[in-house]
Amino acid sequence: MTTDKLIIANCSGFLGDRFSAAREMVEGGPIDVLTGDYLAELTMAILFRQKLKDASLGYARSFLRQMEDVMGRCLDRNIKVVSNAGGLNPKGLADALQAVADKLGLAPTIAYIEGDDLLPRLGDLQAQGETFRHLDKGVSLQDANAQPISANAYIGGWAVAEALNRGADIVVAGRLADAALVTGPAVWRFGWQRDDWDCLAGAAVAGHIIECGGQATGGNYPFIDEVPSFQGVGFPLAEIYPDGSSVITKHPGTGGLVSTGTVTAQLLYEIQSPHYLTPDVTARFDTIHLAQEGPDRVKVSGVKGAPPPSTTKVCLNNLWGYRNAMTLILTGLDIEQKARILEETVVESLGGRDQYAVFDVQLVRSDQAEPSTNDESFAYLRFGVIDPDPKKVARFSSAIVELALVSIPGFTATAPPAKGTPAIQHWPTLVANPHVRPQVVVGKERISIEPLPGADMAPCPSVPSADDQPPARTEDMVPLPFGRLFGTRSGDKGGNANLGVWARSSEAYDHLRKFLSVAQLTALLPDLAPFDIERYELPHLRALNFYIRGILGEGVAASLRSDPQAKTLGEYLRVKTIAVPVGLQKTTVSAH
Repeated sequence: MTTDKLIIANCSGFLGDRFSAAREMVEGGPIDVLTGDYLAELTMAILFRQKLKDASLGYARSFLRQMEDVMGRCLDRNIKVVSNAGGLNPKGLADALQAVADKLGLAPTIAYIEGDDLLPRLGDLQAQGETFRHLDKGVSLQDANAQPISANAYIGGWAVAEALNRGADIVVAGRLADAALVTGPAVWRFGWQRDDWDCLAGAAVAGHIIECGGQATGGNYPFIDEVPSFQGVGFPLAEIYPDGSSVITKHPGTGGLVSTGTVTAQLLYEIQSPHYLTPDVTARFDTIHLAQEGPDRVKVSGVKGAPPPSTTKVCLNNLWGYRNAMTLILTGLDIEQKARILEETVVESLGGRDQYAVFDVQLVRSDQAEPSTNDESFAYLRFGVIDPDPKKVARFSSAIVELALVSIPGFTATAPPAKGTPAIQHWPTLVANPHVRPQVVVGKERISIEPLPGADMAPCPSVPSADDQPPARTEDMVPLPFGRLFGTRSGDKGGNANLGVWARSSEAYDHLRKFLSVAQLTALLPDLAPFDIERYELPHLRALNFYIRGILGEGVAASLRSDPQAKTLGEYLRVKTIAVPVGLQKTTVSAH
């Protein structure tokens, strides 16, 4: 192990990420710790269905196969492995890993972390006064008559550090906070104390940067011409230093890019306010400084930290019913009239809109006035329903198909009818810290980790533009696509979404800050107007973040939107034409 820094590699940003990444990170250059993030709000619902079929499962099986591939190399090179791949069954994953080790003739020390699963304790915790109110709706779990299927509190890095201090070679956990994959090993390596807030905050920021794999190294980056190659994009490395600063990089010879732009993009992904809350520390994103230290090397420094909140976030999922959707293709002339006829006949054939708890219809006008191909003449009419009755939901799409020969000309669909799937409602909520007691199991030892008391958090204010008005025109203005001047990154936060926007120069940021108010954003993207939107400024990153409440309904596993994770929201903004001062054109990115 290096003496002046800790090199932490990431090999997974989600369940289903590139399988070979674990081997690539172990073999591509020196590392001290291999991490993998496999959990998202949707993933917990997937693992729940997996565990229903087989109680011994409920974890990320792809991680198990990856470890079979690299376990021997990691032991030979003294590379520690830390992952949240345990999902809903960390002990089951630890047992499966031990079986793999036995088969390979290896003898790693495997630790697992429990204590995040609150589902068996919900009744007792409610009796003790925990209401599990929805963070956006303010409704208690009991008043909503909800049917929880999973409830997992986010665990911090101190449990990981304890496992490593006890000699673990491999540490697996359930709903470990994403940043804890980095803060835990850093605490273990540098011996930080629980109130070393700035150090912890720096590590948490590094953890947020590398948690999503290739998104920090050129993946999903809006300025695509800057990325030398999208072939074999390298996964990120974080070199952590004793003061909490870090350098984000990747192995040499890999595709992609590490720049202040790619790091900024990832910093803006799936955040709310500049106060980034973790179970270990509150990291101040408005204090982050980035500097290009060299090719594919970005220095992250200056991060300030504060105590974590006195409550812990809980990822709670409810069985909300069942959902089904079907998309019909409308072609050629009279699209609006055809859509009206279809909607009326579908509603009539189903017995009315009120037959379903949720009935949604969306017309997407993608058709061209003078199409040069058949596909360019298509518009799409999407129907979606959610209801507690699975039989009613299954009947939905077949009822639409029955109209095939008695409705509009050119009737066809994008897919055959389906029976529907469970609608899993995401229920973001909090629980008091003393109720979350992680348990670290190493061999026959079980160690309880004392929770941090935390602090009551004042809300971070949304910062509007001055007078909420566009800047005065001090020079000639020219029309320009928003995305030629500004980068964006968007993502889901339960039923909400965030839209981060950043400028590439101080001059462009000054214009962005004055120009892009909430009112201006909804003028550019009118379909955002019905939602409550918070706006935050991050001047050191030359960025704004918009937090859009309710746009994804009940969360990705119950959303009827065509993009239930809000991945496309940023690019939607970038295509819009705006007027900018002539002097800013020099900072634009030209298209090929």
